[in-house]
Amino acid sequence: MVVNERVLSTRELNRALLARQLLLERSQLSLTHALERVAGLQAQYAPSAYIALWSRLHDFKRDALTVALEQRRAVQATLMRVTIHIVSARDYLLFTEGIRNRRRQWWMSVSRHQVEGLDMNEVAALLRRHLAAGPRRETDLVKILAAEGWPRIAWSGAGLWLDLVRVPPSGTWERRRADLYGLAEDWLEPTVASEADGLEHLVRRYLRAFGPASAGDIAKWAGLQVTALRPVVERLNLRRYRDEQGKELLDLPRAPLPDPDTPAPVRFLPTWDATLLVHARRTQILPERYRNLVFNTKTPHSVPTFLIDGAVAGTWRFEKGRVELKPFDRLPRAARGELEDEAERLATFHAD
Repeated sequence: MVVNERVLSTRELNRALLARQLLLERSQLSLTHALERVAGLQAQYAPSAYIALWSRLHDFKRDALTVALEQRRAVQATLMRVTIHIVSARDYLLFTEGIRNRRRQWWMSVSRHQVEGLDMNEVAALLRRHLAAGPRRETDLVKILAAEGWPRIAWSGAGLWLDLVRVPPSGTWERRRADLYGLAEDWLEPTVASEADGLEHLVRRYLRAFGPASAGDIAKWAGLQVTALRPVVERLNLRRYRDEQGKELLDLPRAPLPDPDTPAPVRFLPTWDATLLVHARRTQILPERYRNLVFNTKTPHSVPTFLIDGAVAGTWRFEKGRVELKPFDRLPRAARGELEDEAERLATFHAD
C-alpha cells in the first residue's frame, strides 16, 4: 500500500466527492459507464435514478434509462444494504458475488426468531421452478409460497438465496412499482467470479465513486462488516491520506482530487441520493445542522434536496408543473438566480 501522510481538508473531500459523482460538471459518459463511475444509484423510489442521471449527465433524456433497463445494459435489483439499486449489468454480477454470503448471514441473524426450521434453499428451488417460464409478479410469487405452506417471511429472504432482478417496465418512471421479478441467470449473460473478486470490485468501485474514504465508510455503503473488507484493502495498491481528525483515508492511485476552490454549480438531488448517507459524512455535502431536516422519523425516506456551493441548502418538490423550492436559510442573490434557472430545467425534464 502506498503511504501518503497528506492531510485532506473537508473542503478537499467535498470537491473530490462532487467530481467523482459527476456533480461538478455534467459528464459526456455513456449511461452505463456513468452508473459504474458513481457505483450505482439507489432506486427505492423509481424516479430517483432518472433525476440523479439528469443532474450528472449532459443532455440526459428520460427514456434513456428505461431503454437501458429493457436492453439489459442496466439492472435493477436488491443489492448493497439490501436496498434497491440500478447498476450496470457487469457491476450487478460482481457486486452480487461480493455480498451474497454476508447478506444471507445478516438476514438469518436478524430473523432468527422467525425462521427456525425454514429451509431457504427449498424456498429458492420452488421459486426458480416457477420463474423458469419467465418473470412473475410479486403477488403471484407470495401466493405460490403460501400455497406450499411457507410463511410470509420466506419471501422477504428469498432474494438472498435466489438472484432476482426487477424486470422492466416495472420500477421505471413510467411504471413505478417494481414488482415484476425474473431470474438473473436468465436475464443476464453469466460470468465466472468469486466472492473475493466481488469484494475487490466493491472496494474499487466505492473509492472511485466516493473516495478518499475509510475502510469503515466502504463497509457502511456495502452493508458488510469492516472485517470482511480489511484483507481486500491490505492487498490492493492504494494511496493513504488522513482527514482533519487524523483518520486514515484510502484511495485509488491517480483518482481525481480537485482544487478545493473549484466552483461547484447548483445541483438537484433526488430522494435517497447516496451522497447524503452516513458513509459520505466526512465530505459535509449534507451539513450536520441540516441532517435531521433531510432524514428523520417523519421522512424516513429522505427528501429531494438541492446543492449550493457543494452542500445541501434546501429541499424541493415537483408540483403542478413547477419545482417548488424550500431553502433552509437565506440564499445569496447570485445563487438564487442559478437555482431558479436549474429548477426550470428540472421542471421541463419532469414535463417531458
